[in-house]
This record gives sequence, C-alpha cells and structure tokens, in this order.
Amino acid sequence: MRLPRGPVRAPRGVRREPGGGPVSRASGRAAAWAELLRVSALATVPGDALAGAAAAGLRPNRSTLLAIGSSLCLYEAGMALNDWADRAEDAVDRPHRPLPSGRITPRAALAASAALTAAGLTFAARAGRPALATATALAATVWFYDLHLKHTPAAPATMATARALNLLLGTIATTTGRPGARRGGRPPVAALPSAALLGAHTYAVTAVSRHEAQGGSTRAPLLALATTVALAAVTSRPRTGAATGNPGGAAPGAHRSPAVGPGAARAGGPKAVPVGAPVGVPGAVPGGRALVGHSSAGHAPSGPPADIGPGGPIAAPIGPLVTAALAVAYARTPAASLLHAALNPSPPLTQRSVGAGIRALIPLQAALAARAGAPGTALLVLGLAPLARALARKVSPT
Repeated sequence: MRLPRGPVRAPRGVRREPGGGPVSRASGRAAAWAELLRVSALATVPGDALAGAAAAGLRPNRSTLLAIGSSLCLYEAGMALNDWADRAEDAVDRPHRPLPSGRITPRAALAASAALTAAGLTFAARAGRPALATATALAATVWFYDLHLKHTPAAPATMATARALNLLLGTIATTTGRPGARRGGRPPVAALPSAALLGAHTYAVTAVSRHEAQGGSTRAPLLALATTVALAAVTSRPRTGAATGNPGGAAPGAHRSPAVGPGAARAGGPKAVPVGAPVGVPGAVPGGRALVGHSSAGHAPSGPPADIGPGGPIAAPIGPLVTAALAVAYARTPAASLLHAALNPSPPLTQRSVGAGIRALIPLQAALAARAGAPGTALLVLGLAPLARALARKVSPT
C-alpha cells in the first residue's frame, strides 16, 4: 500500500491539537472560551453570596440565588475584559492565550464582557433596588480595575473592594429582596467584618499575581503567607453573638432587651434574677426562668446569647469545631505554594501560588459562614471545593 507523501490533512471543520489528535472546531472554540473566562475559578464565586447571607443571620433564599447569578455574570465579565485590556501584553508574555493566539477575536471578548455585565445587573435588579445599586458599584469597580487600575499600585485594593462588594451583594439581596426577609436576622452592616476579611485575602493574592508573568518577587508571597495565617487565626474564633445551630446567629428572643426593674413582673416581662442566683438554671426564680443575657451581677455575659427556656435551642459545640477546622483548611490550601514561590520566585511557581490563593477562597468563605453561626451553609460552600479542583486540572484559573 502506498502511503501519501506529506502531512495528512484533517477534514474540513476539524483541526488538530499540538499532540496530533483531531478536535472539532466547535469543541476547540468552547475550550478557548473556557480558557478566556477561566471557568475553573467560577466555583469560588457562589460562596461570597452564601457567606454574605450567613453574616446577615439568614438562610439563603431566592434573592440569594439571584445574587449568585449576578456575581457569576459580573465575574466572567471581568475575566473577558481583563484579557481584552491585556491583549497587547499577552502577545508578548502569554502568546498562547485565546486573544493573542487568534482563537477569539478582541471584538468578541469585549462584546461578551458587555453582555455578561448587563446580565449580571439584570439578575441583581430582580433581587431589589438595593441589590441593583450594590451590583452596579461592583460592575463599575470591575471595569475601572481592568481598564485603568490594573497596572497601578491601587490594583490590589481595587480587587479587594470588588470581592468585599460581592459578599455584601449576597447580604443585601438576602435581607432586602423579599418582604420580611430580615425577620430574626441582623442588619446588613453586620456583614462588614466578613467582607473585610475576604477583601484582605484578595488583596494579598492580587499582590502576588502582579508578578506571575515575570516572577522575581519574594516579598509578595511571604506577605501573602503571613496574611493567610493571620486571617485563619481571626476566622477560627467564633463571632460574638453567633449562636451555633441557629442561622440567625442568636437564639430566638435573645436580641430583644427584656424589661428589668420593679415593674417588670407586673408588665408581663421576665423576673429579674436575684444577686447570687445561678444564671441559666431553670427555677432560679421561683415560678419562672432565669433572665437571658444578664449575669448574676447584672452584666451581660461575654459568651453568645442563648435561650435556655423550655423548647429553646441548646448551643452545641459543633459550630466552633467546624469554624476552627475550616480556618485550618483555609490556611493549608495556599501555604505550601506561597512558601515555594517565596523560595523560588519563578513565573510557574508564582502562578501556582496564585491559583492556590484563588482556591483558598472556598474554605475561607466556608469558615466565615461557620463563624457567623451557619455551619450548614459553611458545609454547602465547602462542597464546591472538589469542583474547583477538578476544573483547575482542565483550565488554569490564572
């Protein structure tokens, strides 16, 4: 049998990968878009809104899902816009990227970014005007970062602001999206500490990512490692007032200040506990129960409030244990990669440390939810980690 001379041509509509295997044009285009949009990092996005709902002391609801949809669209809009803005730089440092390699045109990337931004704002609008206002601020931050601030000293702070706004979007959508949604929960301002912790992690990872193309920075990975350890230490401590096992973070009725004074009993309020009576023991007051939230000396206890009356939830130790375990998991996720990047600041190791820092967002979000008194939500968020790892094997998150 006579063999044809020269390379074998692939059928029309089929191209060959560098390894020689034929790949359909449609699947090759899908792979290019997956690489442009960095779909492997998508699993790190829903946890922002879920942690925001937990910080508000509420279970996720329909408005939380709308906030997640908005966050996913705005995140992907930022990814497409990022490569559009960096197409000249990537042509030198990363010629294999979808835009410089010609697999996706710059015009298509810009159009996708605009369409995804519009979709994100539409999702937020369905969650209410406050959520739309927050999503608009988030979209403006993303666009301003990609087009103007990415290569300035303000870049890490801008990215930290975007992540913090993403968590607050979940909080505001959950608390204001439906009438009566805040019943038993906390005001949206209660989510600010969680947003600040998430922003601090994002700041550290962004500072490292600024050196992923050329490498050469030892200081940035070391600072990021120190930040990770500090954040893990803070997050491992349960938040004051977050009762374990109650998504509202406080026992029913514990947020109301009972009347105390001579007329309290006549007014139908709880009886005051005499000085020296054991607090939290039913029967400390004859015919009644101990006054919740006050010690025998009349001062508020340092621990979280708890309803110790008949039928009230009993704070279980599982909440603090889950919080501590998740904080440790968060610290371990990027620690080794950051240390390697500090010892050998080459581009591959720096990029690997950035990818680990992105994946560490999931256990951090879970730890923040557990710290706010929602271990169930925390475990739900943690369930996204295997998906993130599986996607990262196929598409780089950086």
